[in-house]
Amino acid sequence: MDDGHVGAIVADDGSGADPRKFAVALRRTLGEMNRLVHDFASAENVHPTDVHALSFVLDHPDTATPGLLREHLGLTSGAVTACLDRLEKAGHIRRSRADDDRRVVRIHYVPGARAAARAHFLPLAQAADRARDQFTQDELAVVLRYLDALNEELGELRAPRG
Repeated sequence: MDDGHVGAIVADDGSGADPRKFAVALRRTLGEMNRLVHDFASAENVHPTDVHALSFVLDHPDTATPGLLREHLGLTSGAVTACLDRLEKAGHIRRSRADDDRRVVRIHYVPGARAAARAHFLPLAQAADRARDQFTQDELAVVLRYLDALNEELGELRAPRG
């Protein structure tokens, strides 16, 4: 990310929202999150991409499927299958067939594995709680609105898959 380019688009208006500082803070946050993901992946003997797959399965409002996971991660079907094989072998997920259509595979996060992930990421949750406690509900609503908007914009940047 070119900070000069970002700064050229949005000038500092004196409000303390310096675009360069904002970009640096976002990169630092992403770096810290990636460090935690890599630590968990190493401890669980899986690939960091597998941890992103686990997050998707955990956060998906319905039961995730390999197709949804492929679209989310931008991987090939073969790469998703390899990812799911590793996660299943490590005891993090299980796959099942849909009752109404046996062609549909559903991905389930194994309850015991959730406990292991929660234990590993507990310091992250505690840090997030401490940081969140420093803000009012109105301020947090603005932060959440920004993060939602940023995620929408980033989602638009995904190349169409053929």
